This record gives sequence, C-alpha cells and structure tokens, in this order.
Amino acid sequence: MPLDSLKHSAILSTLFKMADDIELIGASEFIKDRLYFATLRSKPKSTANTHYFCTDDEFIYENFYADFGPLHLAILYRYCCKLNKKLKSFTLTRKRIVHYTSFDQRKRANAAVLIGAYAVIYLKKTPEEAYRALISGSNSSYLPFRDASFGNCTYNLTILDCLQGIRKALQHGFFDFETFDVDEYEHYERVENGDFNWIVPGKFLAFSGPHPKSKIENGYPLHAPEAYFPYFRQHNVTSVVRLNKKIYDAQRFTDAGFDHYDLFFVDGSTPSDVITRRFLHICESTDGAVAVHCKAGLGRTGTLIGCYLMKHYRFTAAETIAWIRVCRPGSVIGPQQHFLEERQAAMWMQGDVQRSQQKQPRGVSRLTSSMDDLTLNPTHTTITTSPAGILKSHSIDRLQENDYIGENGLCMTQGDKLRALKGRRQPRLATTGALRLEDMKMHTRSPSQPLSRMNLGVGTQGTISPLKSSKVPSSSTSASAKRIGSSSSSSASNLKSPFNLNMFNTKAVVLR
Repeated sequence: MPLDSLKHSAILSTLFKMADDIELIGASEFIKDRLYFATLRSKPKSTANTHYFCTDDEFIYENFYADFGPLHLAILYRYCCKLNKKLKSFTLTRKRIVHYTSFDQRKRANAAVLIGAYAVIYLKKTPEEAYRALISGSNSSYLPFRDASFGNCTYNLTILDCLQGIRKALQHGFFDFETFDVDEYEHYERVENGDFNWIVPGKFLAFSGPHPKSKIENGYPLHAPEAYFPYFRQHNVTSVVRLNKKIYDAQRFTDAGFDHYDLFFVDGSTPSDVITRRFLHICESTDGAVAVHCKAGLGRTGTLIGCYLMKHYRFTAAETIAWIRVCRPGSVIGPQQHFLEERQAAMWMQGDVQRSQQKQPRGVSRLTSSMDDLTLNPTHTTITTSPAGILKSHSIDRLQENDYIGENGLCMTQGDKLRALKGRRQPRLATTGALRLEDMKMHTRSPSQPLSRMNLGVGTQGTISPLKSSKVPSSSTSASAKRIGSSSSSSASNLKSPFNLNMFNTKAVVLR
C-alpha cells in the first residue's frame, strides 16, 4: 500500500476513534478500555473501534400495575450469557463494547441492574463499586423500583439494594450460573405450568395457592393439590404452609405424605409475632424444603420467607425484598415492605442468638426462647403452649378473608387480582431473549457434571415427575439448545390442555 494511503488510513482511524471517545464521554467504565455502560438519546452505529448493543426491547419486565422491575433471574442469566459471548468473541477482541440504554427511566434502571449484577457476579466487584461506576461521569441518578400494589408507592427499592441482594444470594450459594437451568425457571414461573419459584434452593419454594380442582376460571388456570405432588416429591418438598383462607382440603396433602400447616393472616396485611415465630419454627424444624403459598404466592408468602432470610442469612430488609423479587417478581407488597424493615433488627438478633447456641458444646444450657414450649400440629391451626405460657389455644379460622368468587368477580382480594393479572399474560412463543446454540455453550453442563441446588430440573431420588419429562442427553449436543428450538410448540400445547394428570408436562422441554 502506498505511503500516502497508509497515512490517510491512519488519520481516518484516529478521527473515528476520537468520535467514539466523544460519544463515550460520561459513560460508566466497567473494564478499562473494554466494557462501558451509557445512556444515549439516539441509537448509535457500531464502528471499527466500538460495538454498541441495547437490551431495552429484548429483556422486558411483565408488570402487574405500576411496578417495572427488577428483571427476574432468568433474564439476568441470559444477559450474562450475552455479554460473556461478546467479551469472548474473536471479532470483537479489539473493540470497546458499550451496553447503551435510552432515557426511559424504567428501562434505564433495569439495564443498570443487569450490567451492575454482571460486574458483581463475573468481574468480582462489590455492589458499592458497581454502583459507583453506574453513577460516575455524567450519569444521573436512577429511578427506584416500586412494589406491585395498586396505588401510591410507599417504599423505594434502589439499584444498590438489588446489587447487594444479588451479591448476598451469590455468597450463600442461592444460584450458580454455571449450572443454572434457565428453561426450567421460565417454564415453571408461568401460570399455566404451576406458577412457582425457588427463593432458597432446597429450602423455600413460593407458589400460587392451589384450588379444589384443576380448571380454568375467568381465564386463570387453577391447579389442584395433586398437580404438585410429583414435583414436590422429586425435589424433597416435605411441608406445605398455607397463609390464605382454606380453599382446598389440607388432608389432600397430608394423605399424600406432606406435612401441612395453616398460618392465616389477611391478604395484603402483615403477620403477627405469633405467626412469624411459628412460621420460623416450622421451617427450622422441617427436614427438606418448604412450599409456601397464599393466594398469589407474592405478598404474604414473600414476607414470611423474608423473615427467614433476615434471621438465618442476615439479609437486610432491602436485600431480602430485592432477592425475592429477582426470584419471583411482584413479591412483598405495600406495608409488608415496611414490616420487614421494622423486623430486621429483631430477626438479626434472633439469628445471632441461635447461631451462638449451636456453637456451644453439649451440656451447656442454652438461652430460653419464646418458642421452647410451643408445640406444632401439622394438620391443625391450633397453637398451644405449656401452662406457664402466655398464649392460649385458639383457632386461626376465626379470622376472615373473602373467598375468591370467580363467576361474578365479587369479593376479590389483592391476591386474587394479582393472580388474575398474571394469568392474563400471553404464553411465550419463544423463550425470553432466546439465545442461539453458541450463546448457551459456555454454560452448558455435561451429563457427568453434578447438579447444583439451583438446578430445579432433576431430583436426587423419587419417581420422575409428570410436571416435566426428564431426559439426559446422550450426546454432547446442548440440551438447552434443543429446548429453545422446541419452545414454541411446547408453549402452545401447554395452553391448549394444561389440566390433566400430566398437567405441567412439556414433552418438548427436557432437563439437562
């Protein structure tokens, strides 16, 4: 190439780089000269030096009312896969990669959590370091997240809260993206497939309340207790806690070998100290996982599970709310948010006391707690104490809550409305933000690898659940890719006939 042409090419390259530098003024830098986050008013064009991408219209939050995030765990996983692929791409090796978002404050907040969480999970930054990067330069503050209640917002959940909740969950092993089964998560969180999510893998499953029989009422799929039995057995769920008024007969669970407890309190309200203590005692005394439900499995369910997270894992109230919403969007509503804030110090203290007692050598007397003389009857709602106790036996059934009346739509509680809103969501014709085969390869687990606790697909013992057929791939071909390729047909078939003996079965969706 002639010398003049080389000089001309070098000048153009310098000019293009200067233009890119101007575009990135004020952008957040996560990897020096490599990874950036920017808020831009218009869609930029990638250049020889810079690759731009946006996820605002790819990863979308499904709201109930005015809530808009944070995006759930499966979306976070898919985002991390996407970004890892770009950072490892040979064609992008010499380019700066810029995740840009618009000035739509809701989309911008969700995008910030995605790249901030990536920095925490993969770049090993602290939540504070990731958040400082997000607000560096000319970046303005971010819109806080709000709850899924109808009406005014009374509690703000910040970007930093979300990053801290995700980091705390990561530290305690609540998820592992090297073994996370994204298709399992996306399958079971759908109303037609059971509407449940693991909050603490192997310990807490939050789900929408069962009904006397499986049917579709006012467009909302209702599932009978028997529909859950195979999955519960396969995943070592040994106890069920019901927080709403009796709709189904608890004996259907107990006859099947599950312990069943009733801890009713009014929809949209907060639990009493008695209910909170009893819930914690049930969970602490149970070998195996606990499936918890109210009507929608969001408000009351998330609140009591949140108390356990604060007591046993020392989550802050904000970290608790953030993590539970990442697992199960819409959880913890209205005054329940403030309740967790108020209970944080007490839960931490109780947890510290319990942990110190467990460390004591045998023979050393432990401190007496208010739970020492409380006995539990799994099949009844009666709470009893010793003669010296303060509490007296009473029936929780005396409290009232409007039953769901589907035919005429009357007497609908907050939980009914939330369930109905979720039930109206259209089934996905393809997996959210579906990735191609090469997108998933970096996280594909070979058949010989052990399952993590977050992998919800395969139980260690018991019969294979009709909720979802299980296959172990005999070749090295990605099972995730097979599932993604057939997700369209499986979603359609689920919608047509989800209510039979194999009501949650998805033949085209297999396990890893």
